[in-house]
Amino acid sequence: MDAVDPGTASTPLRLLNHGIMPRALRTVWILGAIISLFKEGAPDQPSSLTCDPASVCDCHSGSLNSIPSGLTATVKSLDLSNNNITYVSDSDLRSYVNLRALSLECNRINTIEENSFSSLGSLKRLDLSCNCLLNLSSSWFRPLSSLTFLNLLGNPYKTLGQASLFSHLTNLRILKIGNTYTFSEIQENDFVGLTFLEELEIVASNLQRYEPKSLKSIQNISHLVLHLKQPVFLLDIVVDLLSSLEYLELRDTHLNTFRFPEISINETNTLTKKFTFRNVEVTDESFNELVKLLSSVSGVLDLEFDDCTLDGIGNFDISLLDRIKDAGKVGTLTIRKLHIPHFYSFTDLRSIYSFTGSVKRITIESSKVFLVPCSLSRHLKSLEYLDLSDNLLAGNLLRNSACEHAWPSLQTLILRQNHLTSLDETGEILLTLKNLTNLDISKNNFHPIPETCQWPEKMKYLNLSSTRIHDLTSCIPQTLEILDVSNNNLNSFSLLMPQLKELYISRNKLNTLPDASFLPLLLVMRISRNAIHTFSKEQLDSFEKLKTLEAGGNNFICSCEFLSFTQEQQGVSQILIDWPENYLCDSPFHVRGFRVQDTHLSISECHKAALVSAVCCALFLLILVTGGLCHHFHGLWYMQMMWAWLQAKRKPQKAPHRDICYDAFVSYSEQDSHWVENLMVQELEHFNPPFKLCLHKRDFIPGKWIIDNIIDSIEKSHKTIFVLSENFVKSEWCKYELDFSHFRLFDENDDAAILILLEPIEKKAIPQRFCKLRKIMNTKTYLEWPPQEAQQEGFWLSLRAAIKS
Repeated sequence: MDAVDPGTASTPLRLLNHGIMPRALRTVWILGAIISLFKEGAPDQPSSLTCDPASVCDCHSGSLNSIPSGLTATVKSLDLSNNNITYVSDSDLRSYVNLRALSLECNRINTIEENSFSSLGSLKRLDLSCNCLLNLSSSWFRPLSSLTFLNLLGNPYKTLGQASLFSHLTNLRILKIGNTYTFSEIQENDFVGLTFLEELEIVASNLQRYEPKSLKSIQNISHLVLHLKQPVFLLDIVVDLLSSLEYLELRDTHLNTFRFPEISINETNTLTKKFTFRNVEVTDESFNELVKLLSSVSGVLDLEFDDCTLDGIGNFDISLLDRIKDAGKVGTLTIRKLHIPHFYSFTDLRSIYSFTGSVKRITIESSKVFLVPCSLSRHLKSLEYLDLSDNLLAGNLLRNSACEHAWPSLQTLILRQNHLTSLDETGEILLTLKNLTNLDISKNNFHPIPETCQWPEKMKYLNLSSTRIHDLTSCIPQTLEILDVSNNNLNSFSLLMPQLKELYISRNKLNTLPDASFLPLLLVMRISRNAIHTFSKEQLDSFEKLKTLEAGGNNFICSCEFLSFTQEQQGVSQILIDWPENYLCDSPFHVRGFRVQDTHLSISECHKAALVSAVCCALFLLILVTGGLCHHFHGLWYMQMMWAWLQAKRKPQKAPHRDICYDAFVSYSEQDSHWVENLMVQELEHFNPPFKLCLHKRDFIPGKWIIDNIIDSIEKSHKTIFVLSENFVKSEWCKYELDFSHFRLFDENDDAAILILLEPIEKKAIPQRFCKLRKIMNTKTYLEWPPQEAQQEGFWLSLRAAIKS
């Protein structure tokens, strides 16, 4: 631990050294001091640092207080923006020898040591913007010979320093310097060493001093973005740059006091080709001065006003504007969001007619234009491109703008997002434009579309996107080569377009591709985000000339046919330009959200017909086998008996005594009926007292199901007599049903059954299905019919006794 100077020690430390601090307090203080020293000595841990496989490390917004250590030398990009870093030491970045991009934007850096970037010879991008650097040092940038991008915006320095900062940055192409409040001086040696810049941005809203020729040292600048609040030094800057600057963009400037002496420029060949004024305020007088500036520039210019304010009433100097017209200065004029507070004080627009005579391209967007006077339209004889998007043009006022002989050379007209409502009226108004080939009238409201319309005969391109149309009619010109009807409510496309080469119909409600016979020359079709579920190889092949198809974003049903076509067809990825990212399955449910390219269905899902056929065949064979087994093993008989048994089970377990109507129910084979009816009935029913027997021939109720008759008769009988014989066990199925129904009695009371063996029967001869009968014969005594008459009387006595028991 470093020694502490007693003269600078804190009060607690002095108390501790003098031994007058209480022991408990002393212990607490020591612990606190150790923890504090530990925190101070511990380096920041890159807890929020993440690096991808390409060695790009993102540590922005991680609340870091210093540059993290521990990263390897392979790091190529390091983003430390939006942290709390205040200090960069000469060892913080020493190991990052392969670093290509370093962002220290929006920290609190106030100090950078001289050799902090000494190991960053491969660095190409460095962002130090939005920090607290009061002074800049050339030694920071001396090792950065590979640097192409440098951002020093938003630091509170007043100047760039005495020595040239950028003299060693021979590869620098983009440079951003200055700040809004404190940067006040541009010096002659500030840009020494820089020969070519693609972009130079200078924020000098509070500029107090500009040394002449400060920017002239740069031999070529493609684009200068200059933030000046007042135009005091604008003339000097422009004079220095006209021979080396291609594009000047002036921002946030009040040009009310700008004056341009015509003797200022001696250059005969100026390089500047484009001027942009963004958020600039001008008056009628300062506009005249700008015209002088433009007239001194050689060659054709692009002129742009974006979000500017014209604080005047159009009192322009016509003689100055004539200079531009005669020299053919302005080729492209762009005006966006122009504010004219005193517009309704304009008495006339004739003063700008000559200014626009040679213009070939005009864009006036979002400027509340509701009318282009016919006289102005006629003066625009060279105009080929006119964009009046996001204005207030309506049909009746458009008629005045597109009057006879208006815009005679116009080829492209953009009327996007105006107040047009009638498609046929719009087409008729534009008939005066004989050379019109491209028309954009999107984001208007043209619902409904009429059946017929008139259009300029050279029309090749029509944009009707976002116009709320529900269908397409023959109002659409058949001369079109490009048609855009995206973002509407179309359910189908059935319009014959024999010359159409490109169709844009995304974001509608189509559920299938258009019929190729309507579009014989189609090369490009974009039909994404509709309601299409599938398309086939045959459909694509029907478009013989189709080269590009964009059909992603639809709700695809991933059937086996669709998956097979898209995954196996060669050349699909060449036609489907958004394949495979935008092609997702919507159904079946278990693959919803999967990419079509990665989806695979099971065999059962892909071969349903074959699977159903196989199942049917197997089921048919199973039925045949089951039928054969049932026939062989009397399965039908068992099922019938099971049903009867169940029926019997639902009956009361035992009939009340008052419901007994018979002494015995007799179960016998039809072939033994002679013995039953002539012998047993005579012996029992004619005995005194007589027995009442239940015989199926005599006592069953006609029309009632036989099983129900059997069950009722058994339940109403005191006993059940089984007349057993060879005929009994071999009788018809109905007799087996009769015998099976008797088993309910066996379940309730074995004594209710009386067995009469009419003739000897071998137990092996009794079928297995008579398992109950076999069991009873093994466990109960049965009566045997004696063939000798002497013994028959004893038989009848025993039978009568059994019935009475």
